Amino acid sequence: MATATTSVHTDWRQEWFEIEDATYLNLASQSPMPRATIRAVQAAIEAMKYPHHKSDSTFFEVPDRIRASIAKLIGGKPEEIAITTGASNGMAAVAYGLSWNPGDEVITSKGEFPLQYATWRPMEEREGLKLKVVSPREHFITADDLLAAMTPKTRVVSVSLVRFDDGSLLDAARVAAACHAQGALLVLDISQSCGAMPLDVQQLGADFMVCAGYKWLLGPFGTGFFWAKSDLIAKMRPGPFYWMAVPGSHNFSSLSFDDPKPEVAAKRWDTAESASYFNLNLVAMDVSTDFVARVGPATVAAHNRKLIDLMYERLPKDRCVPASPLEADRRGPYGCFAARTKEKTLALYQKLREENVIVSLREGNIRVSPHLYNTERDIDRLISVITT
Repeated sequence: MATATTSVHTDWRQEWFEIEDATYLNLASQSPMPRATIRAVQAAIEAMKYPHHKSDSTFFEVPDRIRASIAKLIGGKPEEIAITTGASNGMAAVAYGLSWNPGDEVITSKGEFPLQYATWRPMEEREGLKLKVVSPREHFITADDLLAAMTPKTRVVSVSLVRFDDGSLLDAARVAAACHAQGALLVLDISQSCGAMPLDVQQLGADFMVCAGYKWLLGPFGTGFFWAKSDLIAKMRPGPFYWMAVPGSHNFSSLSFDDPKPEVAAKRWDTAESASYFNLNLVAMDVSTDFVARVGPATVAAHNRKLIDLMYERLPKDRCVPASPLEADRRGPYGCFAARTKEKTLALYQKLREENVIVSLREGNIRVSPHLYNTERDIDRLISVITT
C-alpha cells in the first residue's frame, strides 16, 4: 500500500476546533475542517484585498501541491490526477471519454451510492449500453457477486471500494484481475476510504478512481479528484478540456490557441477555474490533503478500528445488530448497526440526534464514522444514549 509520512504526534484533537454542542460521529457525511485549513482560508480571503500581491505562479502552485498530496495518498503520479468538485465529475469523464458499442455492459451493485445510477442510466439511452445491477448473494456485496455477473459484453465494472451504507470493503484486486482478463475496466469510487486507510493504485488494480474531498480528505463540500491510469489517458475520446491544461499555460503572456491540445495528463479534466490561490475551496483542499498525508491514513485506520470494535463490543445485543462486517479487515473506516426493526432503527436514530449524538441513517442502517478528534468517551456517549 502507498505510504505517507506519519508523525509521532498522538493527541490529534488539538488540530480541530472543539465541537462543544454535540458528539460528532459523522465524518463519512461531512468532515469538520482542521484548524490549519480554516486559518488558510481566512488568510486567502484577506489576500483578496490585494490581488496584485500574488504572482501568476499562484495559479499553479495550489493545484500542483494538491496533486502531489493525493499522489502520496494513493501511490499514484501527480499527472494522473484531475482536481474536481466531487466524485461525479470523474465518473462523467469516464462515461464520456470511453468509446462504446451498443450492448456494452456496465456492472454496478444494488444500493450503490446514487452517482452510479446518475452516471450510467443516461448512458443507456445515449450510447445503447446496458447497466446491470447486481444483488449480493449474502449480506454484503463481494467480488464473487460481481465476477459471477460478468459476461463477454462487460466493458466496465463501476463500484465503491467501501460501501456508504454498510461500510463493507470490496476485494478490488480480484475484480480488477477479472476485468483485465477480458479487456474490461474497473472504476472505483474511493470517497469512503481515501485518507482513512492505506491505498495503492497498483495493488487495487483500478483503471479509474473518483473521490469526494469533503469526507476523509477533510476538505470542504465542492472538492474532489479523479485518477486515471497513465496509459488510458491518451486513449480517451477527445472532448472539451480546461484551458489551463494546454502545454505552456504557465506563461500567460505567450498563450497560443491556434490549435489547442491538452497535455497528456489528467488535468485536462480539471474542473474549470480550479487553479489559483483565490479559489477558496482549493486553498482548503490544499491544506487538508497535506495534513491527511502527514498524519497518514494508517493512523486514522488504526484509531477508527479501535473505536468501532469498541462500539460493536458494547452494543446491546438484545436490541441492536451489526450492519457492517465485524472482521475489521472486511470493512472500511466506520461501522453501521441497526435496531431489530426498521421502525425501531428510525426511532433510535431520531433519539441519537435529539441527544446531539450526530450519526447518519443510510439505507436503514445507523452509520457511525469517527475520526482522530473522537475518543472512547464519544463511543461511551453513543452507547449511553442507546441503552437509556
